Amino acid sequence: MKKTILKILLILLLLVIYIYIVSIQSIPDNIVIFEGESISLRTILGLKAYLTEKDEVIETLSSNQTRVINTSGKKTVKLSLFENIFLKNVNIDVLPKTTIIPVGNIAGIKLYTSGVLVVGMSEIQGIDNKTYKPYEHTGIEEGDTIISINENKVTTTEELIDNVNACNGNQITIEYVHDEKTLQCSITPIQTSTREYKLGLWVRDSAAGVGTVTFYEPSTQSFGALGHGITDIDTEQLIDISSGEFVTTKILDVVKGESGNPGKIQGTVDNQKNIGTIYKNTRFGIYGKVENISSLNIDKSKEMELALRDEIKIGKATIMCSLENGKIEEYEIEIEKIFKENNYDNKSMLIKVTDQRLLNKTGGIIQGMSGSPIIQNGKFIGAVTHVLVNNPEEGYGVFGDIMLKQMKSVS
Repeated sequence: MKKTILKILLILLLLVIYIYIVSIQSIPDNIVIFEGESISLRTILGLKAYLTEKDEVIETLSSNQTRVINTSGKKTVKLSLFENIFLKNVNIDVLPKTTIIPVGNIAGIKLYTSGVLVVGMSEIQGIDNKTYKPYEHTGIEEGDTIISINENKVTTTEELIDNVNACNGNQITIEYVHDEKTLQCSITPIQTSTREYKLGLWVRDSAAGVGTVTFYEPSTQSFGALGHGITDIDTEQLIDISSGEFVTTKILDVVKGESGNPGKIQGTVDNQKNIGTIYKNTRFGIYGKVENISSLNIDKSKEMELALRDEIKIGKATIMCSLENGKIEEYEIEIEKIFKENNYDNKSMLIKVTDQRLLNKTGGIIQGMSGSPIIQNGKFIGAVTHVLVNNPEEGYGVFGDIMLKQMKSVS
């Protein structure tokens, strides 16, 4: 009987320890907010949180207390257990309020990968007419990025081919990135009937497409676009880029969407003017510097404040988008739901197109409209990101504060 009680007590103790570990790990190490936003740390019994600035305690935060921060700068929340056992610091970066100019113009996107992206694998027929899989047992998978061969940096498909052929059939060392970890493997290329050496890997070093520019920030001459990241069409993984170009685009056609078959804006990026450079591809959009502002076609009179989440309301709003070359229009939408606590993906708001003009042209939200800025009560609140495939009149938008924070953290 005593042994049973001891086992139960031990299990309960381990459960309590587990709850505390999970609670501590769930609190992020770094938080970025704007002036006027609040922080809320979900703590449990015994965990103490002290808001400090320059090592001086400003306030003790009680469990699940929400605290509005009205001054910009660096602050720290010190976490301790029962006041005596220090656990960790949470760094709070409070950004000053900013203004942006919503854009809504379609632009072309050219991305160049950091290394060479593996998008597929296939058997190779060797010069002896046998089939081989030289990549087997190497650990390389679709979605990985090859960054060097025999310590020679590889940035393009052509460089990879040249380095593989230079081995003359000898074993080579490949350095590649898998799940953000840099790994190495050895592989022996196979000679084919064309006297070339191959690895059996399909690779890509660039991507291109069209999308909508969301905003331009005059103070930094930076822009944000799309509201979602650009993923590889084959691997469906976010493309790790080394650089990118933003160029004007010529709209060729607008395909109207219908249930089960989203429409799209078709455009070309060939022989177009440069807008700027892209320096980051994130889950919440792409960001870069504007170098030729005249090509962006912005209306400087529309400069406006970013709305914080508490200011966003269910009800009427508008989006800005371009469906004709050189023409940006504003259309009415309805915000149906707001997910204020959502910071993990870009489905922050459920929206519905209500403007009959847009419905007649597109059927609702179509591919290429991602990034269309959302305006409510004269403030920038977010950008269109997704369409509901079975109902193109509805889709999702991402909060504007998320996009601005992404831009500020990577600029």
